[in-house]
Amino acid sequence: MAERFLLVNPYYPISETPSPPLGLAFLAGALEAAGIEVEILDLVVFPYSTKMLEQVLNRFKPSFVGLTAVTMNVENALAVARDVKATSPGILTVMGGPHVTFCAEDTLQAAPEIDVVVMGEGEETIVELARVPRTPQDWCEIRGLAYRDGRQINYTDPRPFIKDIDTLPEPARHLIPLGRYRALGLPVSMTTSRGCPFQCIFCVGRKMVGAKVRYRNPVKVVDELAYLDTLDFNQINIADDLFTAAPKHCLGVCDEILARGLDTRWTSFARVDTVSPEVLQRMKAAGCTAVSFGVETGNPEMLKRIKKGITLDQVVAAVKMCNDAGIAPHASFILGLPGETRETIQETVAFGEKLKSMGVSHGFHLLSPFPGTAVRENNQTYDLCIESHDWNDYHANRAIVSTRSVTPEMLDAVVLEWEKNFDTWLEDLKKRRASGEADEEETWPLTNLEHTVLIYDMMMKRVIEKLDPAAAGTSEKAVGDAADLAMKQLVDLIDASLEQSTKDIVSTLDHAVQRGYLRLTNKEGCNHWEWADYL
Repeated sequence: MAERFLLVNPYYPISETPSPPLGLAFLAGALEAAGIEVEILDLVVFPYSTKMLEQVLNRFKPSFVGLTAVTMNVENALAVARDVKATSPGILTVMGGPHVTFCAEDTLQAAPEIDVVVMGEGEETIVELARVPRTPQDWCEIRGLAYRDGRQINYTDPRPFIKDIDTLPEPARHLIPLGRYRALGLPVSMTTSRGCPFQCIFCVGRKMVGAKVRYRNPVKVVDELAYLDTLDFNQINIADDLFTAAPKHCLGVCDEILARGLDTRWTSFARVDTVSPEVLQRMKAAGCTAVSFGVETGNPEMLKRIKKGITLDQVVAAVKMCNDAGIAPHASFILGLPGETRETIQETVAFGEKLKSMGVSHGFHLLSPFPGTAVRENNQTYDLCIESHDWNDYHANRAIVSTRSVTPEMLDAVVLEWEKNFDTWLEDLKKRRASGEADEEETWPLTNLEHTVLIYDMMMKRVIEKLDPAAAGTSEKAVGDAADLAMKQLVDLIDASLEQSTKDIVSTLDHAVQRGYLRLTNKEGCNHWEWADYL
């Protein structure tokens, strides 16, 4: 029997605005191109249970289960792996992603449910692993692995970075429930390059994808962008570590979009020292609506300490260039960086307010010293105390570090105040919408958030699946009557089980039906509601 590979995307909070798992899609594409049957189990948009896992394993009968994880959801991934082993001990469990790449030995020693760790870029490694016998004796020649052989942890030679990323098969998005992400109003992402030449001490990007940036052919990039544009997502993110790393590449992609007359909208990440009026104006003409800059701190000395390599003057200049080009700038800050003091916190908050007065949206994260980062490996050198080693705490929303003069509570206070102000803004927007003072365009963020919350609750509580088909009408009824009856039953069910106003429920459901996210189908003479899971 041909080998089968089940790839698992473990639970990740919806509050983090996840996009469809692009890394898993690349792995699945590589496996499919090698003739290996693949499925993706996406637990971000499907509620998990051991019963559901057992059903998938019994139906698909995989030889391998591969799990990906970042630090904040690695425990969720390990929990699934334990359930896999409890259900089918003979399945080989494989884990990859940035966390285990830099924590391979610790993971294998602490988690007997994981057999093999794939380190770094995984496409070539995972295909080779799937083609050899499932025993440690056969893995020593496969680069990029760590594995348990009895009580011993073995490492193979590092896997070189893929030189030509255009040789990679297309990501297998057909295996991802894109429809659920679309219904939730979440973005879809793509990449045009891999690599980051910069050395920020809080980031593993350079180690994970290499210091030398490898670029895709602009024609292939725009082919993919054009395809994603047909899927009706609210937002397409170009998720390169740094889309503007090389002006030639960035302009090449933009020129290809313009040459095709493609009318699409997308966003990207950039550094303030890599943009120019020419680049931003071309990006705007090609459909870019927003750019996110990692500013990190409002203190010049701290910028040097974290090896950011930018100045505050460059930040201001980049913002002005974005405004002139008609692109919305966003700035993100990190609190709790090495050497943080009350004064540097105040400087960062003040600089954020300055940018806000220039039309910049901004937000704060709290430092998470992830495995593999210089700030974790050299924390004592950097005047940093790591207060938590519980990976569940590594979500950057609450403080898990302190410095000589700053406590976690002091760091949390800033973020809590920002969150309070954001909630106040939402409430004000809600009042202005109700009074008719705010138009649909202005209130779209609020409306989208309300839709997301309700639809997510419906998905994770399996509201649709629990619906009695008989009560939704039959094919003998007129189509219009059946649809009205089915909608009334659905509204009543949600009204009784979820804490939402009837008005919001009706608005969200109408929107979902009109956009094709939620469909009424007929099976065996009865009407059923179902999500348009796959596109």
